[in-house]
Amino acid sequence: MTEGRVRRAYLGIAGGSRPLPPKAAAASGRERGIEILTVVAGSPAAAAGLRPEDLLLGVDGRPVANVGDLQRLMTGDRIGRPVGVEVFRRGTVQSVSVLPTELPD
Repeated sequence: MTEGRVRRAYLGIAGGSRPLPPKAAAASGRERGIEILTVVAGSPAAAAGLRPEDLLLGVDGRPVANVGDLQRLMTGDRIGRPVGVEVFRRGTVQSVSVLPTELPD
């Protein structure tokens, strides 16, 4: 708010909350995550290699179980700095570095 508005970090994904498959739950110790349905072309998520069907488990070590959790973490202080994103892909938990941009108006 110091700039007269709220700045939000942008990854460029669309997804929804879902229960984790047993293998993902066992590997992560979590029950829910966000299934990535769409990755916006040219977005920070696309540049980082995130893909549809990845299951987003956490951001900077903080678990995300639903889209609301992710939105709360996408604060202005994450804009322009590398953010560690934990995903479950092809049977393993992987860490991906994403460089969020500012959410356009």
